[in-house]
Amino acid sequence: MKQIPGGVTAAKGFEAAGVEAAIKYKNRKDMALVASTVPCKAAGTFTTNVVKAAPVLWDKAIVENSDFVQAVVVNSGVANACTGKQGIDCCETEAKCAGELLGIPAEAVLVASTGVIGMQLPVDRITAGIKKLVEAKADTLEAGLDAAKAIMTTDTIHKEIAVEVEIGGKTVTLGGMCKGSGMIHPNMCTMLGFITTDVNISKELLQKALSADVVDSFNMISVDGDTSTNDTLLILANGLAGNAEITEEGADYDTFCEALHFITTYLAKKMAGDGEGATALFECKIVGAASKEDARILAKSVICSSLTKAAIFGHDANWGRILCALGYSGAKFDPENVDLYFQSESGRIHIFGNGVACDYSEEEATRILSDPEVTAFVDMHMGDAEAVAWGCDLSYDYVKINADYRS
Repeated sequence: MKQIPGGVTAAKGFEAAGVEAAIKYKNRKDMALVASTVPCKAAGTFTTNVVKAAPVLWDKAIVENSDFVQAVVVNSGVANACTGKQGIDCCETEAKCAGELLGIPAEAVLVASTGVIGMQLPVDRITAGIKKLVEAKADTLEAGLDAAKAIMTTDTIHKEIAVEVEIGGKTVTLGGMCKGSGMIHPNMCTMLGFITTDVNISKELLQKALSADVVDSFNMISVDGDTSTNDTLLILANGLAGNAEITEEGADYDTFCEALHFITTYLAKKMAGDGEGATALFECKIVGAASKEDARILAKSVICSSLTKAAIFGHDANWGRILCALGYSGAKFDPENVDLYFQSESGRIHIFGNGVACDYSEEEATRILSDPEVTAFVDMHMGDAEAVAWGCDLSYDYVKINADYRS
């Protein structure tokens, strides 16, 4: 596997665009298009929040029932959530508009929105934006970058990645982009994520790969514990790589899954590290757990702890908060048999073991915790299962950003 430049336009046959449509923001791109020159098989995972935005309902129906998908239209600024029948009608209008301009059925167009909940989308600006997107679409890396920037809301950086692998003697490319900074606590999904690939694979295996993958990628991140109404992760596969269709599990399927996991894990970590107001990516790696599920539960409990996140922001080796988070996670373990380390590029330090604090240097711990990427490494000594979760620190700016987000 080789990482290459680009994002959603890296794979053969995919085009993209990002334009300014003045949906909510001014003087910035706020609408994106991803389109394939040929029909695609599509798969998706979506929010488990009972309150689902109109685009989520539209996309779930399209992914499950349409013969193929060929385009995705995305807007930022307004979420089109809690908007009733008018919100669904807007999705249909978007799909019909894009379909007519692209020469494809409305049922081949997916839509996604992110931003303020409860506001109706300005349909006239949306349709005008779609026309601009179709005119601007291109297969260049720059066009993919424009799309990645256009889906941002409170994100401080765009997030994209692409890789190449060999499957069936052919070069297969996967590219992806996502957005996410706040209201992030995914469950079977991400905030907004879009993956394109030219692999030839059955729809059933594409969905199986995506559904299995998110368990250890996007489902293992949290910024603030809030699962969005709009969480959507979509993957489009157009088959232009020319490999023999992957119709059963085996070496080719495993290679594809490995590349997919590299893409999703990279994007998930980028989202966690770009949490609203964050100054550091905070990782918790659990080893020696009794089961994989226990390892996941323990790791997520630590990175979701507000008190631990605040300690990371303060570069404070307050190990008691981590032990506390492990203890209320619901997983069973012996606290007298846990080893806790902090580590970063600046080093590694043993903080807790045999039920008590270790004899460590507070100054060294603070130096390690001052790096932009920090890991809490925990050995449970219960078995051989492990898992990793990613979050971020909790700073003053998180409250500032969210106190007046609607305005």
